[in-house]
Amino acid sequence: MNIISFIGCSYLLIFVHGNQGVCYKDDDKCHKDTTISNFRYLFYDVNPSEGFNLRRDVYMRIAVLINELKHSKDPHLNNFVLVLPPWSHLIHWGYSEEPEYASWSNFFDLNSLQKFAPVIELHEYFSRLQANKYTKCIIDKVYVLQHFEEMFKSGNFEDKWEIGKCQKLPKLRFFYYTNITSYNVQCLSFNGPSTKLIEVFKQDRARSIMLDHAEIALHNFYGNNIYWRARRSMRFNVKLREIANEFRRTYLNSTDESDNTFLAPDWRNDKPKRSAKGGPYLAVHLRRRDFLRSRPDQVPDLLSVVEQVSAKLEKLQLTKVFFATDAPAKEFDQLHELLSPKYEVFKYIPTKDIVRKYSVGGIAIIDQILCSYARYFIGTSDSTFSFRIQEEREIIGFPTKMTFNVLCKNKDQCEKPSVWKIVF
Repeated sequence: MNIISFIGCSYLLIFVHGNQGVCYKDDDKCHKDTTISNFRYLFYDVNPSEGFNLRRDVYMRIAVLINELKHSKDPHLNNFVLVLPPWSHLIHWGYSEEPEYASWSNFFDLNSLQKFAPVIELHEYFSRLQANKYTKCIIDKVYVLQHFEEMFKSGNFEDKWEIGKCQKLPKLRFFYYTNITSYNVQCLSFNGPSTKLIEVFKQDRARSIMLDHAEIALHNFYGNNIYWRARRSMRFNVKLREIANEFRRTYLNSTDESDNTFLAPDWRNDKPKRSAKGGPYLAVHLRRRDFLRSRPDQVPDLLSVVEQVSAKLEKLQLTKVFFATDAPAKEFDQLHELLSPKYEVFKYIPTKDIVRKYSVGGIAIIDQILCSYARYFIGTSDSTFSFRIQEEREIIGFPTKMTFNVLCKNKDQCEKPSVWKIVF
């Protein structure tokens, strides 16, 4: 089969793993240090159609797997390092033939992620592989995950896996790069939590392994303390937080001091609380474009949105509302017109420099931060964007009634979202 390949990167890296400094420079001194030969590397990729916030959820499943491996007593299992897949070609970011890649550090605090699981960026992996040289990378083993078709036919689901016939010809993309390849590809029928993959790794001593369609592996226990440890470790990029906080101060009269929304610098020191007050504004996530087509029975029209928002602002005695929305400018202008002048209506509009530095993904994170610190939040039903905001508000420590709310299609058609409380 034809395998797409990946571009090598010329980077120089001195990486600290645990308390031991490890040198990967191509010189005699470094060759004497054999620590690098003890690492195993796990790559993963997902269905191309999955959006940014679902991919964040898949990361958590794989991070929990790596965390479990890290605590294994088996020396062939506790040396895995997770190589983070670059962000590119996301369906909501627009598509171009030439992919625009973004590192995880563009969006998240890597030091914070590493306090839960050993993770590195893709360019760091290439630095380890062969510093200062462009090189071809061959991944030792690729497992293409697929569902057990008979389980969906019978309705009898059980946790199991087996190497078998490919249900369709795998289309390996390797992150759309051109110099990475593998000559050992197998299809893995799989059902169960991500940690069940440990059984596969016990039988496979390959140094580098890739999981394609990793979204098929499920959470071990959705919403338990391990889930929330992984989620709490996903602190956003410091610069994005600073941009959002400046917007809060300037336009929304909101600061951590006045809103009681302080978090510990290290997520591991967070304490349970329900005392967050939030800024004096209402935040609304209004999803329009794709949901208008895929969920027409759930998405309210703009007049209904205005009625619901106005009623809540009046009840809460607030005068400011912030919208995070993918609605076209014409629709947002309509919302603004219908709510003004009684209420102040805000939307984050980035500068060209911010867009260039942080792309659409960074702008989405700024929107999520601004929604996370509001006095009251109203989301869009079944949207992972809203789910992530609800989780962030649980971490900050809001009362649940101020978080788990959604826009209704109409008064007679409105189901409350599921309430997933944080667990420490």
